[in-house]
Amino acid sequence: MRTIRAAATLAAALALCAGTAGCAPAREGETSLTVYAAASLGPAFEEIAAAFEETRPGVDVRPLVLDGSQVLATQIGEGAPADVFASADEATMARVAERAPEPAVFATNTLTIAVPPGNPAGIQGLADLADPAATVVLCAAEVPCGASSRALLEAAGIVVDPASEEQNVGAVLAKVAAGEADAGLVYRTDIARGGVEEVEAEGAADVVNRYPIAALRGADDPEAAAAFVAFVLGDEGQGVHAEFGFGAP
Repeated sequence: MRTIRAAATLAAALALCAGTAGCAPAREGETSLTVYAAASLGPAFEEIAAAFEETRPGVDVRPLVLDGSQVLATQIGEGAPADVFASADEATMARVAERAPEPAVFATNTLTIAVPPGNPAGIQGLADLADPAATVVLCAAEVPCGASSRALLEAAGIVVDPASEEQNVGAVLAKVAAGEADAGLVYRTDIARGGVEEVEAEGAADVVNRYPIAALRGADDPEAAAAFVAFVLGDEGQGVHAEFGFGAP
């Protein structure tokens, strides 16, 4: 059913941007498309936005609005002028259901342990995160990466007292990279950003984040918003996410 729903969403989006090259030309003049996206999508969406702009002269997607999904959802719920929302989990997308009809999952992700270069604390797995001597940072519980982190730790029977709880996964990664923490749970796709090393998190394959995207009601240019969603769901967008380590929907 999920595959059928995603296909239906893609078909609907493509129908809105049907043209000789798959998407109709942008209307005359500049169109600014405001895309809200989970922080973990940053590098991949920067590349996707650039590629999308090349296909639609006159449409400006960047700069992207990147932050924790729950922060973005709150802003959208309060009427922020967003045209497209890509969340790091389906539960957060559901919070803005009134503005996000027919969301479709376009990527998946799993967690891993990030440690500073050289792994000075000698972190070998999830159990080491419970060591009181280890400084561990996690995403806040209300953030998708935080909810997944707690699900993973609970499944392993491990209790962690984090030194801090961050509002997005980028902040966790930054603290680990700066040596302010001995370890942090981040998405596997974040490791490629550099500055950290990876330690496998046992059982991570059983805790999967599913990323949905939707064109929002009230978008300034509904056709351009639908076209961007179609691009993300299409072959080129899927190829970019695969390059950055995301799993298939």
